[in-house]
Amino acid sequence: MAGGQGPAATPAAGAAATDPDTAGKPDATRSPDAARSPDTANSPDTAQSLDTARSPDTANSPDAARSPDTARSPDAARSPDAARSPDAANTETGPEPEMDPDAPPDPMAAPDPDAKRPVPSPHTPEAAFDALCTRTAPSLVRQAYALTGRRGLAEESVERAFQLAWQRWPEVAMDRDPASWVRAAAHEYALSPWHRFRRSHRTPGTPPAEAAQRAVLTVLLSLPPARRRTLLLYDGVGLDLPETAAETEATTPTAAYRLLHARRAVAEAVPDVDGRPELLHRHLDALGRTERLRRPRPERVRLGSERRARLWTRAAIAFTALIIGATALTVRTAPTRYEPPQAPGRAISGVPPRMGPGPLSYEDEALRQKLRAEPHHGPARLLPELR
Repeated sequence: MAGGQGPAATPAAGAAATDPDTAGKPDATRSPDAARSPDTANSPDTAQSLDTARSPDTANSPDAARSPDTARSPDAARSPDAARSPDAANTETGPEPEMDPDAPPDPMAAPDPDAKRPVPSPHTPEAAFDALCTRTAPSLVRQAYALTGRRGLAEESVERAFQLAWQRWPEVAMDRDPASWVRAAAHEYALSPWHRFRRSHRTPGTPPAEAAQRAVLTVLLSLPPARRRTLLLYDGVGLDLPETAAETEATTPTAAYRLLHARRAVAEAVPDVDGRPELLHRHLDALGRTERLRRPRPERVRLGSERRARLWTRAAIAFTALIIGATALTVRTAPTRYEPPQAPGRAISGVPPRMGPGPLSYEDEALRQKLRAEPHHGPARLLPELR
């Protein structure tokens, strides 16, 4: 079949190649007469070009999709060379313009299915806060337990500190050390003197199971709050003396004085740590590790902080409305002019005081009996009725 059609196609191809008027002219292949020629229409190359134009690979070609003139031209669709040549579409439309990477996207352009969707950035305030809470919450709960000796108060102190940090997150995020900001808030809440008035704090907390931790916690709770916090920051957390003084809001000599007295008290109760700061650090770091201390969850902390902020906002609005109402009522009921107060009465010499009728004398009683026994004769309306 192929051998029989081969010689018939050879003269037409040779004639096209040897024609001086057609050679070298790109428009010769797009001529409608050449496309309508019976020799060209019946040639196997023309059939092959039509199959190529109908093939899915040619239809899905990016160059064919980008050239609207090539797809709409009937001459180009019938030409075998135009169908086979990818540069034939660009001959008439010109070179494709280069895309500027800095140009804004065209809103009318069709969406590119191969384009990658933008991945949301993990660097959000919620992600940063959750990372800070997950990283520092366990150690802060143990520190609050060492300061208070109560599991519930330690967990509450850390949760309240992180709620305050989320309310002031722009300030905390720009801080030099956000962990120290949250630690200071948790320590201050844990050592608040108002906790002594709570009913649950009237009884001491459950001591640790180990004897060494119980002895260290007992001597810590016997220290004043300032010395207790200074010892924990310096020997437990590992801060230097100026940082400890700055966090406890004291001068450096005052922090050193508190540290020396706290170490002396601990050495008297636990003789093994006398002169061995590394052993004291180990004891302070071990406090609370064996206890079942619950660390706050970041999602719960954020929700609780937002709920508390809404509650305080509503309370402030209600209190403001109450003050405005009281002020309006006062303005409404207040006198509009000055009314001088009445002077108190005073006794005047020579004038007897006003007094009510006293008991009747003997003469008055006799006169009354006489008047009742002898009524006066006169008009009836003037006569008294005797009952």
